[in-house]
Amino acid sequence: MFGDRLELAERYTRHLATTAVEWGLIGPRELPRLWTRHVLNCAVLGELVPPDVDVVDIGSGAGLPGLALAVARPDLHLTLVEPLERRVAWLDMVVDDLDLDVTVRRARAEEVAGQVIAPVVTARAVAPLRRLAAWGLPLVAPGGELLALKGRSAQDELASSASALRRLGAADWSVLTCGEDVLEIPTTVVQVRVGDRGPGTAGRAGRRAGRRGQGREG
Repeated sequence: MFGDRLELAERYTRHLATTAVEWGLIGPRELPRLWTRHVLNCAVLGELVPPDVDVVDIGSGAGLPGLALAVARPDLHLTLVEPLERRVAWLDMVVDDLDLDVTVRRARAEEVAGQVIAPVVTARAVAPLRRLAAWGLPLVAPGGELLALKGRSAQDELASSASALRRLGAADWSVLTCGEDVLEIPTTVVQVRVGDRGPGTAGRAGRRAGRRGQGREG
């Protein structure tokens, strides 16, 4: 997965095991599963991201999935959006140490709407889907997608959020998995696509596509 950037991935994991714990970004109980549950769990998201695109990661925290993606996929340019000062300072430190092509913005997602836009927006453990979509979809470029890492209840959460997604202009949505060849438990991802004219402009055809996508297992 990491190829010749494996050493970089290991350095990032060491930061998670040391400075991230010291700064209160990662709990000590997570240390035994940092590699599988966090770094690899997020890095496999790269399977769903097209080559050479901008990616906005909202609520980045300890850089999951944003920094894991930046390490695994050097062709991507990541913008990490994180509102808390301590987390932003840590992210800046790690980005500098690993010499990654990553921009860190201290802001809430709703504060950068109209300023930051990308074909792919990612998030992990930020908020329930309907709230996350309200924050994330305005940052998605026309024809782009929101990729939200979720747990085993992703399908139920998606089904209960269908009406909200349609109101927000989502054109289609599905539950996908990635990392089947890498992880014992593959990563579950909710994929929400917007129309070619962007969120809020899906129109009648987009709403029909949304109904088709409801509850569809990818």
